[in-house]
Amino acid sequence: MSEIKTYTVSIYTENNIGLLNRISAIFQRRKINIESLNTSISEIEGVSRFTIVINLTEERMKKIIGQLEKQVEVIKAFYHTDEETIFLETCLFKIKSDLLFEERQIQNIIKESNARIVTVNKEFFVLEKAGRRSEIELLYRELSAFGIMQFVRSGRIAVTKDEMKISTLLKEFAE
Repeated sequence: MSEIKTYTVSIYTENNIGLLNRISAIFQRRKINIESLNTSISEIEGVSRFTIVINLTEERMKKIIGQLEKQVEVIKAFYHTDEETIFLETCLFKIKSDLLFEERQIQNIIKESNARIVTVNKEFFVLEKAGRRSEIELLYRELSAFGIMQFVRSGRIAVTKDEMKISTLLKEFAE
């Protein structure tokens, strides 16, 4: 039996209403949990990009790619291992302002984690941290001891180490 790996799936699509539901249904029908999901514009004008993180075997991954590409609006889908990508997540922490001034340890945590203070007012301050999930989880654990008012983390964003052939593919498709 093949080993389960973490894959980053990049799906280039037309930007159509309801596509997110159909894409997530492909994973749901196969009982595959989506670990992370991000959508944005892509490097190609008029083309959106879904970045999805899932854990499964490569054989199942290939079948999923085939199912994704059957969707009318999907132009092309790719999958890559963590070793083949450069990736990160970003997060925001909202914390009571008095802690910033009264707890020296919080200042050390901020400095050591390479987090950035985005805003400060009388009631709260907001920290931003970009990095690997493990770095964000460590910062979360360290700040939890002081109390976090709000926390949000993005889905993974990723680029491949090797060239993506999507631009060439789209040029050929358009001709």
